[in-house]
Amino acid sequence: MPKQKTVVRIWDLPTRLFHVALALCITGAIVTVKLGGNWMDWHVRLGIATLALVVFRILWGVLGPRYARFASFYASPLRVWAYFKTPSKQAGHNPLGAWSVFGMLGVIGWQGLTGLFANDDILTQGPFAANVSTALSERLTGLHQFNETFLYAIIGLHMAAILFYTLKGQRLIMPMIHGDVAKDLVPDGTTPAQDDWRVRGLALGLALGLAGLTWWLISRALNAG
Repeated sequence: MPKQKTVVRIWDLPTRLFHVALALCITGAIVTVKLGGNWMDWHVRLGIATLALVVFRILWGVLGPRYARFASFYASPLRVWAYFKTPSKQAGHNPLGAWSVFGMLGVIGWQGLTGLFANDDILTQGPFAANVSTALSERLTGLHQFNETFLYAIIGLHMAAILFYTLKGQRLIMPMIHGDVAKDLVPDGTTPAQDDWRVRGLALGLALGLAGLTWWLISRALNAG
């Protein structure tokens, strides 16, 4: 008699790889902008790559498997409040986590988007800085710098939430690495996420297309800088 599984697949491989890549790119972008100088070329590269990852996640939120889709974890403010008062088992993102995802994608996406038009008046500029007026480029540069505060804040909140749930005995990091969650931590009858070659092939196609766009944007930015 086959052994009954005690875990259920929640996070597909493309979603897991996205999380790792996003964390690495954001960390690298922050470190290189603080170092400045010649490191700014790497800041541009990593910033554009980060924006491409955000675009991938938005597309994956529509095309991806069950628990990666926005429709599966969007929660109204009333539902978030109800969950906050009486936490319950969830498959995938809980209501609070859902709003954290939307907030992070919004803040990180805005940071990357404004960076496309930003410049430092010395050597470094975004790929489209020369295609807008100097006044608009300077305004977007200011917004890019101002948004850093919100970026740090939402990263801090995200880390604090992970620590909070970890202290409560809910492991969030490891399931995002191997994709599986213990059955006793999700509602009864939870359906596993699709994570086969078709899902991974679709993700690979999206990733390759975005990689080509990323390469073009980086080349355009560095050649103009």
